Amino acid sequence: MAKLAFLGLGVMGYPMAGHLQAAGHDVTVYNRTATKADAWVKEHGGAAAKTPREAAIGADLVMACVGNDDDLRSVTLGDDGAFAGMADGTLFVDHTTVSAAVTRELFQAAADKGIGFVDAPVSGGQAGAENGQLSIMCGGVQAQYDAAEKVITTYAKLCRRIGDSGAGQVTKMCNQIAIAGLVQGLSEALHFADRAGLDGESVVEVISQGAAGSWQMANRYKTMIADEFDHGFAVDWMRKDLAICLATAEENGASLPVTALVDQFYKDVQKLGGGRWDTSSLLKRLTSVG
Repeated sequence: MAKLAFLGLGVMGYPMAGHLQAAGHDVTVYNRTATKADAWVKEHGGAAAKTPREAAIGADLVMACVGNDDDLRSVTLGDDGAFAGMADGTLFVDHTTVSAAVTRELFQAAADKGIGFVDAPVSGGQAGAENGQLSIMCGGVQAQYDAAEKVITTYAKLCRRIGDSGAGQVTKMCNQIAIAGLVQGLSEALHFADRAGLDGESVVEVISQGAAGSWQMANRYKTMIADEFDHGFAVDWMRKDLAICLATAEENGASLPVTALVDQFYKDVQKLGGGRWDTSSLLKRLTSVG
C-alpha cells in the first residue's frame, strides 16, 4: 500500500479519495474549503492538510481533481504548492479536465524537480466516481504511467495511456465533443416525440436497443422526461470543457461546427438559470422556446 495525497474534494474527488483509503492506502487530503476535508477524514479516516505542500510531503503519489487551469496551477506551483513538498522520483497524477497546454507546462515544471507527471482526466460522472467505475484516459511517460496505474485502477473500470504528456487531456476533449452532439440529439428526439404525441419512455425503450442507443440515453432519458436536472455534470463545467475543445481546434485546424453550436445552446441554458443543471438540460432550451 502507498502513502498518497489527494487534492480537491468536489463531487468527483471526494469519493475517489474515499476509494483509495478503503483500499488500504494511507491518504492525506487537501481541499480549499477545509471543512470538507475535515468531513472526509471523519467519514473515511486518513488525515487532512492545510496546504497542498503539506499534503504532499512524504507521499509516493499526489492526485488532484480540481476545477480548471488556474486551480491546478494554484495547487501545484509556489511555496505552498504540491511540487514544493514532493520528493525526487515521486508522481503527480492530475484528474482535472484542463487544457493540454497547462498539462505540458506542469509536466515540464515537475520534470525540472525530478517529479513524474501523468495527465489522467476521467469520464463517468459522479456515479462513476462513487461506484469506482470511471474511464480514465492518460498521457505521460510510459514508466510513470505504469507506476501510477496500479493506484488509479482503484476507482477505474478502464484506464489507458493514450500517448505522451497532454494526450489524456486531448482524449477527454474528444469525449466532451462526442457528448455534446449526443445530448443535443437525444434532447431533440424526446422533444420531437412529445410534439408528435408519443410516449417518450416507450419510444426510448425501442430505439435504445438499436443504433441510437448510448450511455446518455440509458442514464438520462427518464430524468429528462421528468424535467429533473438538479444532478450530474453541470452546464457551467461543460461550457468550460467545450471552450477548451474549441480553443484547441483553433490551434490544430479541426472543424467542430456541431460542438460550437451546442456550446451556444448551453449558453442559452445558462441564461435560463441552468448553469448548475445537468448537461441533459439542453431539453429545457427546446421546451422553453417551443
